[in-house]
Order: sequence, then C-alpha cells, then structure tokens
Amino acid sequence: MKSIFQMLLVAGTMLLTSFTLTNPKDEQAVAQAVERLRKAMIDPDKATLESLTVRELSYGHSNGLVEDQDAFIQALLNKSSDFVTIDLTDQKITVVDKTAWVRHKLMAETKNSGTPGQAKLSVLLVYVKQKNDWKLMARQAVKI
Repeated sequence: MKSIFQMLLVAGTMLLTSFTLTNPKDEQAVAQAVERLRKAMIDPDKATLESLTVRELSYGHSNGLVEDQDAFIQALLNKSSDFVTIDLTDQKITVVDKTAWVRHKLMAETKNSGTPGQAKLSVLLVYVKQKNDWKLMARQAVKI
C-alpha cells in the first residue's frame, strides 16, 4: 500500500511539474514578445523599447559589454548599435511560473555607427511576467 501511495505521489508531482513547465499560451506570449523586440531593434522607438524591457535590464553583448535599459535603448536610437536585419532561428522557449528563458541563433546585418557588418550570435534571453506582459530582464550573446 505504501509503495502505491509513493508511486501516485511521484506521478502526481511529475504531472503537475509538466503543466507548470509547458503552458502553450505563455510560450506563445513570450514568442510574441521576442518578435516585438526583434522588430523594435530594427526600427527603434524609445517608448516601445521601454515597454518591452524592465527598468533593471541587463543586456550583455558578445564582446563583453553589458548595458542597462537606458544604455541599450540609447545605443539603438543613436545608431551606435544599428540592426538592418535580424533573423532568428532554432528558438526554444521554456516557461516556469512568471519567468521564461529563450535560446536562439541570431543572424543580422548591422550598420553600427555607419559601418556595415554582420552578427552571428547564440543568444539567451530571460523574460519576466509583469501583470500580463512578458518583459525582457536579461540578455547574453556569444559569437558563433
């Protein structure tokens, strides 16, 4: 009898955990937030970028530079960080409660400070759910 109870407890815990980790509505909402950010980085607007990120943003570049929300937005607005195109592939989203992380490959044409270039990155994004919106809290990229 004790072993049946233990098996039911383990099965119930696993089932509950799987529901917590895989909420298709949250995954879809995070994917939409990523897409809104992708578009806003190509065509930057201060109000939009502020609405997509948290004030405490930690935005890590592949060269080691880490920016806060103000520096991230300012770099896009003044074109020192200028994305002409951004293509995202191999995206995987994991949601746990009010936190989500996204991993993807980013291929981009850039024109940072007027100099044409390319970016080939592996990116980790961390999103938090505030009220009903998913907002970027942290980002780290590495060159590939």
